[in-house]
Amino acid sequence: MAAPVHLTFLGGLGEIGRNCAALEAHGRIVMLDCGQLFPDDLPGVDAVLPDFTWLRERADRIEACIVTHAHEDHIGGLPYLLSEMSFPIYGSPFTLGMVRGKLKSAGVPVPELIELHDHARHKIGPFDCEFLPVTHSTPSGLMTLFGTPQGLILHSSDFKLDDNPVDGRVTDLPRLRELAAGEGIRLLLADSTNAGSAGASSSESEIGPVLMSVFEEHAGRRIIVGAFSSHVHRIQQIADAAAATGRRVVVLGPSMVRNVGLARDLGLLRIPESVFATEDDLDDLDPARTCIVCTGSQGETRAALSLMGQGRHRFVTVGDTDTVVFSSHPIPGNEAGIGRLHNALARRGVQLVHSGQIGIHTTGHGKAEELLALHDAADPDLFVPVHGEYSHLVAHHELALERGMVPDNVLRCTDGDRVKLDDDGISHQSRVSDTYVMVDESGNPVSDDLLEERRNLSGEGFVVVRVVVDGRKGKLVGEPFVETRGWVEPSERESWRGEVAEAVAKALKPVVAEGERDPKELARLVRRATGRLVSRRTGRRPALVPVVEVR
Repeated sequence: MAAPVHLTFLGGLGEIGRNCAALEAHGRIVMLDCGQLFPDDLPGVDAVLPDFTWLRERADRIEACIVTHAHEDHIGGLPYLLSEMSFPIYGSPFTLGMVRGKLKSAGVPVPELIELHDHARHKIGPFDCEFLPVTHSTPSGLMTLFGTPQGLILHSSDFKLDDNPVDGRVTDLPRLRELAAGEGIRLLLADSTNAGSAGASSSESEIGPVLMSVFEEHAGRRIIVGAFSSHVHRIQQIADAAAATGRRVVVLGPSMVRNVGLARDLGLLRIPESVFATEDDLDDLDPARTCIVCTGSQGETRAALSLMGQGRHRFVTVGDTDTVVFSSHPIPGNEAGIGRLHNALARRGVQLVHSGQIGIHTTGHGKAEELLALHDAADPDLFVPVHGEYSHLVAHHELALERGMVPDNVLRCTDGDRVKLDDDGISHQSRVSDTYVMVDESGNPVSDDLLEERRNLSGEGFVVVRVVVDGRKGKLVGEPFVETRGWVEPSERESWRGEVAEAVAKALKPVVAEGERDPKELARLVRRATGRLVSRRTGRRPALVPVVEVR
């Protein structure tokens, strides 16, 4: 019997983000991606990570991490994990350039970075790996073939099928067919993001002519384009349209500036130096012959577009002679924030162009027809849908069954599942933590309790009650001090202070006179007296902060 292979899914199966998995054979581990999830309505939370406990406990067994491409949901967790341990990282030059920049920015030591090129082969721990090109919405994505004791495992990475990509780099289905006809592919792990979408995605090259028409129709106006900073192919087409219509290109936003510079250094962006200008040149440029490319198309609060909408950007003040182009689709969960940004820009007189009006964006994830083409090429014995919200995993599962796979050969997994691949097939074995680990901007953990406090404070306000007790005399020192914010109208605060102080004093005086001196018990009574009054009179539940001092 061949040795088993274990797969542990730490994130990315049930949400768009936190992509992180571990392959294990002969006691050695190779990680596959290490991403983060962007927080949605989590006050004070900068990133949501996988629970790395399982990896920490096996740090001495980790051979390396393979990063499939440069999106944050695949590399964003690395600074946090590498602050605790070190291991080599394999990836394409562009992806590693992004990783290097992230680690340096976070002050985390940069480990050994090993560049991967299309069709490269490496022995990584117990696995014989081969790396094939895939088309995606960021350059140089790689699908990975793992040669294991249980046969070939194929991880598709995020991919689409595009016969005419901007960089000419297509997803290598012929190599998969070759392998399928030879030794065969035992297990397929494939992107599920668009499994529920019928048909096929449009080519990225189709976006260029749409952008050109926008630039021509908005002649005489300054054009500001919001795009993902990692979407180098889109930036190339924006710059091409700008140059063709006689515009200079100004790149704004730290990540946009960094990524454009990296892509140009690697030859992935082909834009003449004469087309570029800097933010310092903006005052001297003719707005009608200027194109600004910036971050913030997803409504990120600190990104360039949001600052423009708030009138707080250092270099750009937008108005009725500007056109803002959102060259992206809303990521699920970001719709409300993007809507607020649209309104903020519209109030300033800006003319908006977005994907709800014209075809100015295309997905980087293959739809149902493309997924079926991948399945047909790989013809796997076994299949686990990965990368997507749970409904996406279900849709991909059903797609595989409709293609004719035996139900027992398709295994649906979620975050925290640990499965075994052996001579008998693939099966669930156990579970590890699937906890969402929340961290703030400094990387410090944010607990569920702290998050709940913040939500409560932001939604219901707070009431602080300070009480001083004279322990020797058994009485209160003065009246309780009460302060409140975000709970009642400012004009009503004074009367409420008096009512709360009276209720607290009435609750404490008898027990203090009877000898109660425990600050915790007195604080509990303060909280109960305040809470009862507030709830009875208003139905609200502000955060209650009792402060008791016993002298």
